[in-house]
Amino acid sequence: MLNSICPIFPSANFKKTTDFFRKLGFNVAFEYDEEGYLILVRDKIELHFASNPDHDAPTSNHSAFVRVTDANDLSRQFALSGLPIDGIPRVTKAEDKPWGVCELAVIDPDGNLLRIGHNL
Repeated sequence: MLNSICPIFPSANFKKTTDFFRKLGFNVAFEYDEEGYLILVRDKIELHFASNPDHDAPTSNHSAFVRVTDANDLSRQFALSGLPIDGIPRVTKAEDKPWGVCELAVIDPDGNLLRIGHNL
Protein backbone atom coordinates (compact mmCIF):
# COMPACT_ATOMS: atom_id res chain seq x y z
CA MET A 1 0.00 0.00 0.00
CA LEU A 2 1.31 3.44 -0.94
CA ASN A 3 0.86 6.04 1.81
CA SER A 4 2.70 9.22 0.91
CA ILE A 5 5.36 10.81 -1.24
CA CYS A 6 8.15 13.19 -0.31
CA PRO A 7 9.62 15.07 -3.26
CA ILE A 8 13.35 15.77 -3.14
CA PHE A 9 14.21 19.22 -4.47
CA PRO A 10 17.58 20.92 -4.94
CA SER A 11 18.53 23.77 -2.61
CA ALA A 12 21.44 26.11 -3.21
CA ASN A 13 21.14 27.49 0.32
CA PHE A 14 19.29 25.74 3.18
CA LYS A 15 18.87 29.00 5.13
CA LYS A 16 17.08 30.70 2.21
CA THR A 17 14.95 27.61 1.64
CA THR A 18 14.05 27.36 5.32
CA ASP A 19 13.30 31.09 5.67
CA PHE A 20 11.00 30.99 2.64
CA PHE A 21 9.02 27.94 3.72
CA ARG A 22 8.74 29.09 7.35
CA LYS A 23 6.66 32.00 6.03
CA LEU A 24 4.29 29.37 4.63
CA GLY A 25 3.99 27.50 7.92
CA PHE A 26 6.64 24.82 7.38
CA ASN A 27 9.05 23.79 10.12
CA VAL A 28 12.40 22.05 10.04
CA ALA A 29 12.03 18.37 10.89
CA PHE A 30 15.68 17.45 10.25
CA GLU A 31 18.75 19.16 8.89
CA TYR A 32 21.75 17.04 8.10
CA ASP A 33 24.51 19.49 7.21
CA GLU A 34 27.23 16.91 6.67
CA GLU A 35 25.01 14.88 4.35
CA GLY A 36 23.57 18.00 2.68
CA TYR A 37 19.94 17.12 3.40
CA LEU A 38 17.00 19.12 4.79
CA ILE A 39 13.44 18.03 5.60
CA LEU A 40 10.64 20.57 6.10
CA VAL A 41 7.13 19.66 7.27
CA ARG A 42 3.68 21.16 7.50
CA ASP A 43 0.72 19.01 8.50
CA LYS A 44 1.28 15.69 6.66
CA ILE A 45 3.44 17.19 3.91
CA GLU A 46 7.20 16.59 3.88
CA LEU A 47 9.46 18.47 1.51
CA HIS A 48 12.98 17.11 1.21
CA PHE A 49 15.92 19.15 -0.09
CA ALA A 50 19.35 18.05 -1.24
CA SER A 51 22.17 20.56 -1.10
CA ASN A 52 23.17 21.76 -4.56
CA PRO A 53 25.13 25.03 -4.28
CA ASP A 54 25.41 25.32 -8.08
CA HIS A 55 21.67 24.97 -8.74
CA ASP A 56 20.34 27.68 -11.09
CA ALA A 57 16.81 28.73 -10.07
CA PRO A 58 15.70 30.18 -13.45
CA THR A 59 16.42 26.86 -15.19
CA SER A 60 14.81 24.63 -12.55
CA ASN A 61 12.37 22.01 -13.82
CA HIS A 62 11.52 20.40 -10.46
CA SER A 63 7.90 20.28 -9.35
CA ALA A 64 5.27 18.44 -7.35
CA PHE A 65 1.50 18.65 -6.94
CA VAL A 66 0.06 18.77 -3.42
CA ARG A 67 -3.63 17.94 -2.91
CA VAL A 68 -5.37 19.95 -0.22
CA THR A 69 -8.89 20.24 1.12
CA ASP A 70 -9.31 23.93 0.26
CA ALA A 71 -6.80 25.72 -1.97
CA ASN A 72 -8.66 29.02 -1.54
CA ASP A 73 -8.23 28.93 2.23
CA LEU A 74 -4.55 28.08 1.89
CA SER A 75 -4.16 30.86 -0.67
CA ARG A 76 -5.58 33.36 1.83
CA GLN A 77 -3.16 32.09 4.49
CA PHE A 78 -0.20 32.32 2.13
CA ALA A 79 -1.17 35.87 1.10
CA LEU A 80 -0.45 36.94 4.68
CA SER A 81 3.18 35.78 4.30
CA GLY A 82 4.20 38.92 2.45
CA LEU A 83 6.00 36.83 -0.18
CA PRO A 84 6.19 38.16 -3.76
CA ILE A 85 3.46 37.31 -6.27
CA ASP A 86 5.79 37.34 -9.28
CA GLY A 87 9.39 36.47 -10.04
CA ILE A 88 11.45 33.89 -8.16
CA PRO A 89 10.42 33.17 -5.44
CA ARG A 90 6.65 33.74 -5.61
CA VAL A 91 3.27 32.57 -4.38
CA THR A 92 0.27 32.93 -6.69
CA LYS A 93 -3.39 33.28 -5.75
CA ALA A 94 -5.62 30.20 -6.06
CA GLU A 95 -7.85 30.12 -9.12
CA ASP A 96 -10.15 27.66 -10.85
CA LYS A 97 -8.39 26.04 -13.79
CA PRO A 98 -10.03 24.68 -16.97
CA TRP A 99 -8.84 21.17 -16.07
CA GLY A 100 -11.17 21.06 -13.05
CA VAL A 101 -8.78 22.01 -10.26
CA CYS A 102 -8.62 25.07 -8.03
CA GLU A 103 -4.89 25.62 -7.61
CA LEU A 104 -2.16 28.02 -6.62
CA ALA A 105 1.56 27.92 -7.26
CA VAL A 106 4.49 28.26 -4.90
CA ILE A 107 7.90 28.76 -6.45
CA ASP A 108 10.71 28.68 -3.92
CA PRO A 109 14.05 30.55 -4.09
CA ASP A 110 15.52 27.68 -6.14
CA GLY A 111 12.73 27.74 -8.72
CA ASN A 112 11.13 24.53 -7.43
CA LEU A 113 7.41 24.55 -8.20
CA LEU A 114 4.67 23.31 -5.87
CA ARG A 115 1.25 23.29 -7.50
CA ILE A 116 -1.27 23.08 -4.68
CA GLY A 117 -4.95 22.43 -5.24
CA HIS A 118 -8.21 20.60 -4.86
CA ASN A 119 -10.63 19.11 -7.41
CA LEU A 120 -13.61 21.29 -8.27
